[in-house]
Amino acid sequence: MKDNNQLWESCVHFHGHACGGLMIGYKASLYALDYFGLELGPEETSLRQDEELVCIAENDACGCDAIQSILSCTIGKGNFLFHLCGKQAFSFYRRSTGQSVRLVLKPGLSKTTRDKSLEYFGKLTPQEMFDAGETRILLPERAKLFSSKACSSCGEMTGEAWMRIRDGEQVCSDCFSEYDRFHV
Repeated sequence: MKDNNQLWESCVHFHGHACGGLMIGYKASLYALDYFGLELGPEETSLRQDEELVCIAENDACGCDAIQSILSCTIGKGNFLFHLCGKQAFSFYRRSTGQSVRLVLKPGLSKTTRDKSLEYFGKLTPQEMFDAGETRILLPERAKLFSSKACSSCGEMTGEAWMRIRDGEQVCSDCFSEYDRFHV
C-alpha cells in the first residue's frame, strides 16, 4: 500500500502544484477510503473497476484532481460527475455495497494565501475537516454508450442523445436554438 506521503506526492504531480484546495480533495479521498473500508495497493482492484466508486463534486476546484488521482474517479469513465453549486462538498457512492456519504468542508479559513491554506488543512484530520452526512443526490445510473450522428448543420459528430430536431433535421445542441417568444 502507498503511504500517505506517496499519495500526496502523486496528487501534486497530477495537479501540478501543492495548494490548500488540492489538500481538501486529498483529505476527502482519505475520508472516503476509510468510510468504505478500502485500502490502496496492488491487491485493491475494486477502485479500478469502472464505476465501482462514484463521486459527485459540487465544485470544479483543485480538490477534484486529488479525487481523480487517488480514487480513480474520472470524467472519462463516467464515475466523476459535477453538480456545480460552488460548495466544497463531495458525495461518494460505492455501488457494490450501496454505501454513500456526503462530505462537506467545515467552516474555517476565509480568503487566504495558497501556502497558509495548505498549512492549515495539512494539520487537520479528514474527520476534523468535513461534516459527513447523507447524500442528497441519488446514485446516478451507469454511463451509457451512444451512437454518433453528423449534425445536419455543422457536420460535426455528436452523441445521438444530445441531438435535437430543427425543421425535421437532426442538429447538435450548439446549432439548435430554443423557440421562445418571450425574450427577457
